[in-house]
Amino acid sequence: MQRGALLDAARTLLSEGGTEALTFPALAERTGLARSSVYEYFRSRAAVVEELCAVDFPVWAAEVEAAMESAETPEEKVEAYVRRQLALVGDRRHRAVVAISAGELDSGAREKIRAAHGGLIAMIVEALAALGHAQPRLAAMLLQGVVDAAVRRIELGAAENPEEITEAAVAMALKGVRG
Repeated sequence: MQRGALLDAARTLLSEGGTEALTFPALAERTGLARSSVYEYFRSRAAVVEELCAVDFPVWAAEVEAAMESAETPEEKVEAYVRRQLALVGDRRHRAVVAISAGELDSGAREKIRAAHGGLIAMIVEALAALGHAQPRLAAMLLQGVVDAAVRRIELGAAENPEEITEAAVAMALKGVRG
């Protein structure tokens, strides 16, 4: 239970203040534990980040995968892939993941994030191949780039509202720059 409380506190700290806010004193304060107790669960800030990735990315990916599975055509799968990821932007787990990705991390934590993103990309390759892409993995990476750019726009509180950003990202994914 303590470990879960620490991870929940870490999510809150990351989503509210970015990686700079994730400190052991802040974790201790949020959970009511002694600072030394936090070290019993995690040896470093990177260990907290790695565990958050191990816990939160699979849940997030499962939500994207479930949305894709409910779609019938390759186009609908691409649309579900984009829409579900962007719908998760407001979720605290997602805000924490974005903060983690933007921060200074050690190579182990960065590798976990890369692997998790690789799992997301792998989900869409088959649909892109069915759409006739000669290099579906490359197309998947570029599509994820569109999603990532839309996520950043939403996270920044851009002039456009999140629905407009989502619609533009879906149009870009399905129609390219033709609009």
